[in-house]
Amino acid sequence: QVQLVESGGGLVRAGGSLRLSCASSGSIFSINDMGWYRRAPGKQRELVAVISSSGSTNYADSVKGRSSISRDNAKNTVYLQMNSLKPEDTAVYYCYAMNVLGSRFWGQGTQVTVSS
Repeated sequence: QVQLVESGGGLVRAGGSLRLSCASSGSIFSINDMGWYRRAPGKQRELVAVISSSGSTNYADSVKGRSSISRDNAKNTVYLQMNSLKPEDTAVYYCYAMNVLGSRFWGQGTQVTVSS
């Protein structure tokens, strides 16, 4: 099992920045990919960014160029730096981890609200 705890959400004005953190514990040796999804009110869940165990990254087009995902393996933590935030970035952001067996684990979510 892998436990994930997110932090760093909050209220920010449009154009501002936030950094989300996700600390993992448990069977972390088995983790391959880690990343972030978000769910906005009335919308489907959207993959925001993912980082592999080797450090390769992928981003949704909606955040590409404005966001950066990184991973500190020594701290078992993944980060999502979001810049130039827009009201449409408002959502609950969920951290996830996928282990070598393909099982996914989820954090509890952290709210990001961007005011116009």
